[in-house]
Amino acid sequence: MSVTKNPVKRIAIQGGFGAFHEIAAMNFFENEEIEIVPRSTFKDLFKALKQGHVDYGITAIENSIAGSILPNYTLLLESKMKIIGEIYLRIRQNLVALPGESIETISEVYSHPMAILQCFKFFEEYPHIKLIDSEDTALSAKMIRDQNMARTGAISSTLAAKKYGLQILAPGIETNHMNYTRFLILQARNGDNNHIEEVNKASVSFALAHKIGSLSKVLSILSYYDINLAKIQSMPIIGQDWEYRFFVDVEINDYKMYRQSLEAIRPFIDGLHIFGEYLKGKTILE
Repeated sequence: MSVTKNPVKRIAIQGGFGAFHEIAAMNFFENEEIEIVPRSTFKDLFKALKQGHVDYGITAIENSIAGSILPNYTLLLESKMKIIGEIYLRIRQNLVALPGESIETISEVYSHPMAILQCFKFFEEYPHIKLIDSEDTALSAKMIRDQNMARTGAISSTLAAKKYGLQILAPGIETNHMNYTRFLILQARNGDNNHIEEVNKASVSFALAHKIGSLSKVLSILSYYDINLAKIQSMPIIGQDWEYRFFVDVEINDYKMYRQSLEAIRPFIDGLHIFGEYLKGKTILE
């Protein structure tokens, strides 16, 4: 009797091998065979997914310290990708360099601006180190290895240090150790519809109709239907002065009530879009 082997899932991530996006992918698709497809930018990630070059994409959407990654909300809206899940990853930043280096010998450190922001207090103790923005944490680690860059460090994950054979000079240098990033798992709308029988969270978006008190009415209706708002993010609508689009994550206790609440708010909103209905994500300690 032949056994059908599950196909390898191709997952697009932002950044290089060893990026936190890869760690999120490994944990979300645990016990499944996956192939990581690195992309330099979030825009390239969405493009790869839209063009069918990959099966899924993983994108960071918010950080517990730095806040929402607003450009990714725009990419999500424009692409119409489907959210099928989420995962929360504890971000542990490390100062890494070539073997034999020390903090005293390091004069420059490269990393993504958000990673630098998360570790700024650590580097106040080392004024001789110049912090330089780069496009990605893992790619910074790779650059040091590929170019054999002496007296140069990077801020990266433990996985990146391992992949590129770098030494961890200082582990866990993030200022706040309660540093978590939420990642969304995306799938093209025309992809296989792996329906989740039990959902308890949804992500939706809408613009407010240009009427007085629209937002307060919407919030009151959601409250009436016992809908808990896990997050609400507003963004201005380009070309429409003082009008906003809202991105809302809601927790679902009763699916029927949730759907009824969406119908109830329709008279007060424009352009309702459901990005996805899924299970609340687990939290992973990196």
